[in-house]
Amino acid sequence: MSGPARLCRTCGVKPVIRKTLRYCHDCAPGGPLVPPPCRKCGSNDDYYSAGLCSCCHQYAPQPVTSCLDCHAWGVKRIRGWLCHACIGWREEYPNIGVCKACKNSTYVGRYQCCRLCWRTASDVRESNRGQRPYKRLDIVGANKGGQQLFFADMIRKVRWLSIPAAPVPRYPPRKERIWPGYKQLGLFDEQPFSWERLHGFPEPRRTALGETLDQAVKDRGARHGWSKNTTMRTRTAMRVLLADKTDTVPFICATEVEALLGHGLHVSPTLAVLGEIGILDDDRIPAIETWFETHIEGLPATMTQELRMWFDVLRKGSTTPPRSKPRSEVTIRLRIRWALPTLESWARAGHTSLREISREDVIAALPPSGNPRATLGAALRSIFGVLKAHQVIFINPTARVGIGAIERREPLPADIAVVREALDAVDPVCAVLAALVAFHGLSSAQIRALELIDVRDGRLYLEDRTVLLAQPVSVRIAAYLDERHRRWPRTTNPHLFVNHRTTTSNACVGSRWFTIKVGVAVKVLRDDRILDETHATRGDVRRLCDLFGIGINAAGRYAATLDHPDLAELD
Repeated sequence: MSGPARLCRTCGVKPVIRKTLRYCHDCAPGGPLVPPPCRKCGSNDDYYSAGLCSCCHQYAPQPVTSCLDCHAWGVKRIRGWLCHACIGWREEYPNIGVCKACKNSTYVGRYQCCRLCWRTASDVRESNRGQRPYKRLDIVGANKGGQQLFFADMIRKVRWLSIPAAPVPRYPPRKERIWPGYKQLGLFDEQPFSWERLHGFPEPRRTALGETLDQAVKDRGARHGWSKNTTMRTRTAMRVLLADKTDTVPFICATEVEALLGHGLHVSPTLAVLGEIGILDDDRIPAIETWFETHIEGLPATMTQELRMWFDVLRKGSTTPPRSKPRSEVTIRLRIRWALPTLESWARAGHTSLREISREDVIAALPPSGNPRATLGAALRSIFGVLKAHQVIFINPTARVGIGAIERREPLPADIAVVREALDAVDPVCAVLAALVAFHGLSSAQIRALELIDVRDGRLYLEDRTVLLAQPVSVRIAAYLDERHRRWPRTTNPHLFVNHRTTTSNACVGSRWFTIKVGVAVKVLRDDRILDETHATRGDVRRLCDLFGIGINAAGRYAATLDHPDLAELD
């Protein structure tokens, strides 16, 4: 019989005796009949069809049972009722003998024991690896108290390859990666990482993994110009993390790495190395989620649940109708700040859900005019619009409610005293940052993206234009480069501006770094420079666009200030 057997027309459970007789042995006319023994194995139990039992028939359902050698649960007939480990064990040790621990006649290895007894003794020795003196493999003693069975094919030996020397190595290369690309979830919660659990920094339980991570730290430190102190502290952090790891799959959580911050060890370089190798499990909670939960903490439970749904849609987007793209964190934070006072006032008034808010409540909460009305209206329209689209509320109370547009503020000149103080600062970083904006009107994004090769031949090469550097700017850049080389002589960061956080990587400085160093926002100095050029050229829009890389609408906004009475002194 080729293919799966047909089922009995009477019971519909057991297979038929043969094709011509559409009944099983129990339902056959004149039955029940006694099935014949299996013509392959001679078994009288569990007859299937065509003279074969369910174990021997090719198309019979494969029951799940225990491994013949190690009794691990989860094997099928397709591999001869053996797990993968026992198949390899039989290939390596083909001789049958008597195990000295369990006294069973089976395939024995070099310790004259079966695989189950060897596995039990190995687990006992691994649990005592940190002790001294190092214990040898005790087959008989480890199996006296019984044996721990396990599921089949769940224990995998993680092999670590040696890393060839290369300018930019990968650990290990993708073609030779041995560890799996997933993480085995634990049945019980592990004991959280604790510094007190590491008594005197025991040796890592995975020697090969420790050697690989140590070599990865050295290679990354050589590529990025780490100091000896940074390399030493990062290697120590790797040793501490491995000493507390007991998982089969070598993933390391980012929260475990951050726990080392209070003990003088470097966190950012450690995370960078683990991420480069591919064994970092970033389980950190994003800062925006913590910030959001903190701000809506005092609201009613139903209203809080509705706001969480709106927050998830804005942050992650929606792939199902109605579809939407994720919004930036800045947009989410602004809308929460604009709408939170109104939401708190509704909660104090007795409203427990946004379903209770009516059109009259929204109109009463909106300011009469100006930017406060526009910002609050935009935030409420976003919240109610998303909830209505996803059928959380029945009606949108902000529909057809006029909120106006956000009023554009006219650019104003900066305080000359503040600009001069920044240009004449003792700190070379502050002086060169202020000079780049005050003389050439660079934006914050352009300053952060500048690289060392962008400043050459007395010019500044940007993406969309080339700027001829003024003499005061060139002098300050030269002074800053001397200071940069003195403080971080080994760094390989290609960016022009670096700080203590970015010298060990290729990342650029943060967005708030300029304001922290200079004390004035980039926009203030940039508006002052563009405004001065506007009055010097009598509103030449084309020249403003070419000189500062802005659009026609932005240039027209500056040109509109020519006839302003308060700015007449600039002419």
